[in-house]
Formats: sequence, structure tokens, C-alpha cells
Amino acid sequence: MQPSSLPHSLLAAGALAIVFSFSASADENLARDLGGALTELKEKFAAKAPEDRKKAYAEGIEAVAKSGIVEKAIKTGDAAPDFTLANATGEKVSLSESLKDGPVVLMWYRGGWCPYCNLQLRAMQQVLPEIQAAGGQLLALTPELPDKSLDTTEKNELKFQVLTDAGQEVARDYGLVFELTPEVTGYYKEHFDLKEYNGAEAADNELPLAATYVIDTDGKVAWHFLDADYRQRAEPSEVIAALKKLDQ
Repeated sequence: MQPSSLPHSLLAAGALAIVFSFSASADENLARDLGGALTELKEKFAAKAPEDRKKAYAEGIEAVAKSGIVEKAIKTGDAAPDFTLANATGEKVSLSESLKDGPVVLMWYRGGWCPYCNLQLRAMQQVLPEIQAAGGQLLALTPELPDKSLDTTEKNELKFQVLTDAGQEVARDYGLVFELTPEVTGYYKEHFDLKEYNGAEAADNELPLAATYVIDTDGKVAWHFLDADYRQRAEPSEVIAALKKLDQ
């Protein structure tokens, strides 16, 4: 797929054709070097995007960093707020109940419209057997509506639970919700509507950090990944290492 034929929503989010060069089964090395794939995507965007858009997105990342949200969010050693959310088929999933079966890897993704999220989801799918072998479970939370999360699940061939955090209430409990700058909000609105993905009652200028947590069976956060830059994601190998460390 050429950049000119990309969906406008993906172009608005900073996507380029590279995101479609990865599939859940085609690139077996994605999970081994997610950072490299994300860097490649960033470089492609930087080479093709208009200067004003690059400036707006960079300033948006800086604004998130300066807001102090990363410092205030739930971190290692904190108690993980419990929740019960539904997946795309309406099945209720509880963190506390899940923890009875072993530690939980809890990750947030912004939406199926986000190319960086799709790369991370596919990478985590590739290491799902390793997560399970280490006694863990993987839960992904998203502000996306169930129909949209189902699309994301099917597109990326995900075999783990994807749960809709309507109104980002759970993300707020974890201190992960931030406001987009007016400039970034404007670019998004030119091409797609966050309310279409997250619901009519959802804010059109709020998203969660792309956080990842490893939560031990006692409900405490044993490991975390937080970054103001949505293009940075937890490396699957570090998640697996954190899980294995729980048994030591």
C-alpha cells in the first residue's frame, strides 16, 4: 500500500505504509525488536509528513511530558485498581478474578487507528505463548467501542482479551488519561472522529498513555512501563523478564 492510499485516519495519526508491512504471523522478529519497528515507523513519518504536522505532534508529546502525568500515574509498588470490563462479545472480565489464575500483564492501546498500537499488539500476540508459559495472562484495555475493538482484534489476529474502557474510567483510576493539544485535536478531526471510535459520549480530545503493567497475584504492580511519547512502547522481552522474576 502506498502512503497516498492510506486511510486518512492513519495519516492523521502519523501512519505510513510500513505499518501494513507487519502481520501477526509474517514478521516473526517483531516481538524481538519492537523498538526497531517503531523507530522505522517514526522515521518514515518524519520523512513524509508536512513540517507543520510534525511540529504539532512534537509539541503535543512535549505537552504530555510537561503535564506530569507520567510521574503521577500508578507505578511499581502501587496497588493496582481493580476493575470489571466487557470484551467485544459482552463477556465480563475482572482484574481481581483474573489474578486468581496468575499474574496479569495489563496494557493500554489508544485505538485500532493508531499504527504504533497495532505494532505493539502484534508483538504482544507473538509472545503470548511465553506470557502464558510464565504463568501470566494478557489483558488489553482500550477506549474503543466493542465493535471497533473487535475489528482491531480480528485485524491483528489477537488471541488475548481486549476490553473496552468506556469513558476511560479505568485509565483515569490508573492516572493515564491526558488531553490532546488543540493543534493535534484539530489534525485528528480533519481526518477522523475519536467519538466514532470511542462513543458519542467520549471526549474528542482525550487519550490514555500507552502504559503496560505486570501485576502480581497480590494485586501490586511488580513492573511498569510509562512514557509521555506514544511512539515508545514496552519491549515484549522486558515484560517476559518481569513475569519470570516473580517466580524468583
